[in-house]
Amino acid sequence: MKKMLLATTAAALVATGAYADGHAKEVKLGLEFGFTGPIESLTGPMAAGAEMAMKEVTDSGMLLDGATVTPMRADSGCIDNGLAVSNAERLIADGIHGLIGADCSGVTGAVLQNVAIPNGMVMISPSATSPGLTTMEDNGLFFRTSPSDAREGEVMAEILMERGVESIALTYTNNDYGKGLADAIQSSFEAAGGEVTIVAAHEDGKADYSAEVGALASAGGDLLVVAGYLDQGGAGIIKAALDAGAWDTFGLPGGMIGENLPKTIGPDLDGSYGQIAGSQGNGIETFTAMAEEAGFDGTSPYTPEAYDAAALFLLAMQAAGSMDPADYKDKILEVANAPGEKIYPGELGKALELIKNGTDVDYVGASAVELIGPGESAGTYRMIEVRDGKNETIGFK
Repeated sequence: MKKMLLATTAAALVATGAYADGHAKEVKLGLEFGFTGPIESLTGPMAAGAEMAMKEVTDSGMLLDGATVTPMRADSGCIDNGLAVSNAERLIADGIHGLIGADCSGVTGAVLQNVAIPNGMVMISPSATSPGLTTMEDNGLFFRTSPSDAREGEVMAEILMERGVESIALTYTNNDYGKGLADAIQSSFEAAGGEVTIVAAHEDGKADYSAEVGALASAGGDLLVVAGYLDQGGAGIIKAALDAGAWDTFGLPGGMIGENLPKTIGPDLDGSYGQIAGSQGNGIETFTAMAEEAGFDGTSPYTPEAYDAAALFLLAMQAAGSMDPADYKDKILEVANAPGEKIYPGELGKALELIKNGTDVDYVGASAVELIGPGESAGTYRMIEVRDGKNETIGFK
């Protein structure tokens, strides 16, 4: 009787232990975005999007036999390499298994080279778009759910030509993102037959941009294209140009798209236009509805891409049967692309179950994910025009 009781107790402990182990597994995903700095109005929804995917997976109970997913936020400052690197190091010390971020291109490159590569940590950025990141040596650790600015330059040139714009003045924020995007816009517009009258950098954080606008206005151009940040110098350039009467319509690349810019500038921004990474179809419609129910704006720039970045991490971990970056990094392209059953927002639990059962998945997600080359989005763009103080979607490219 005593032996039987001991055996029964041992079996119960083993069963309880196995169950506890399954539920004690914790996957930690770092979220390193510019919660302060020149795009801070965008990063709240971005983080909410990524965290919604994490909650969806935790609630399903399907990840690695019942693992929970915990988000760990850190500030990149967007343009502060020192802050971004030190906060990424802190996330590594805190035991993250993957890093969603960073957001802006310069800090993303700094974190990749100084933190991710030395620590073998996988990064998926939803918003770092510099063409320079395409060729950066990354040991297979870096991916992005946003397309390269090389593609955005081509798209913007097409839009300008379609609108009959023959010449532009071009100003850019003086960093990796701004320079790479400006180069792409200039080369694509000139190749299409357009004239670029001036290409001039501007610094963020200045109180007065009248000197910069004076130089731009002297060069002239049908349109002023501002490759900057909506919460910083980009907005300052537009205000100064309007005050000087130099331009009344502006070209707005991705870093300038967000609800805060029309709020900041007011009715004078109406008629300005541009583009930002974005898709159409069932994926984004479902995601937008899910976000609304969760209490945030799913149409905010790079928010769908942030949800998708989190999802790709977790599906790749399931495919590898491991939360170790060395094990799952090679599974990211596999779960992101065909062949396989297409997976949309709200279907992450289903996807995890399919993977567990040996079925291939093709993650489409909120932003129509298709990863090409070294693991970056092939890229579709949402065309925007400011109407009655709001960014209205007027088409896709």
